[in-house]
Amino acid sequence: MYEVILYYKFSHIKNPEKFCKEHKNFCKELGLKGRIYISSEGLNGTAAGTKQQVDAYKKYVWSLDGFEETEFKQDQSDYIPFAKLICKVREEIVALHVEGVDPKDGGRHLKPNEWRNVMESGEDYVMIDVRNNYESKIGHFEGALTPDLDNFYDFPQWLEEANIPKNKKVLMYCTGGIRCEKFSVLMKEEGWNDVNQLHGGILNYAKEEDGAHFKGKCFVFDDRLIVPVNPKDLAPIAKCEITGKPADTYVNCANMECNKLFVCSEEGAHIMDGCCSEECKKSEYKRPFDAENAFKPFRKWYNYFGEDFKQRSLRQEEHAQS
Repeated sequence: MYEVILYYKFSHIKNPEKFCKEHKNFCKELGLKGRIYISSEGLNGTAAGTKQQVDAYKKYVWSLDGFEETEFKQDQSDYIPFAKLICKVREEIVALHVEGVDPKDGGRHLKPNEWRNVMESGEDYVMIDVRNNYESKIGHFEGALTPDLDNFYDFPQWLEEANIPKNKKVLMYCTGGIRCEKFSVLMKEEGWNDVNQLHGGILNYAKEEDGAHFKGKCFVFDDRLIVPVNPKDLAPIAKCEITGKPADTYVNCANMECNKLFVCSEEGAHIMDGCCSEECKKSEYKRPFDAENAFKPFRKWYNYFGEDFKQRSLRQEEHAQS
């Protein structure tokens, strides 16, 4: 069993290039895999390894000046969902493309139980899913606005056109919390006063509140692609783009010139050889598609809720196939 961590910390880094080089060398020596982004504004990463590797990495991050209070969201997986280590410098650790956004001026952090209490209180609010459209497509909170946007940096323009009353109580959430740190600042600067963000994002809420009031599953940026949130509501809310049947598995089109990420069931993948269209299916650049192995990672999330849930789910799958 391996550990998967998701984390970020806004803390000024004087020399990002030097910081990155040292950080990457430590991770390589440790044998950690994942994606880690560094900028003058801080650190943002998701990584995986053995418990010993992850524990050592966390201690290393906590030892760095300004990163002593970095919070880690942590899951288990029976495989490492990264092919390699990527550690690089970026202009922003999460790209909003708006100057002068300081997360210290952001919204009020609601703990998962506080977030749930607001949802169940009957209080009037507007909830915003601060993620890309392909993420919210397969899972989101009940009643949330899910902007049809391809990139996080499209949200400022969306906000200008959304016509959300300035006196509304605002709730916002994302996968792990980092996008809300910036978008909440923007909303406050634009005149919204009661701005609240889900502390630790969907992943933290899943652990603390069993994903109550969340429909579907959560998109993650590793080879798992999706993880469950609410064990009482695992039904797909999206549809296979080939068959039209309920599905929430993402695959990349087998046509290497296309490589489109799209929702596809195993049945649809067999029909189209892993492609998103007939045109792609006929392409000379189509890579071989092994449906059995391609869909194996998506069964691994049984482990997310522990052994009892895993065994119950496997029995249900066996019954459905008999």
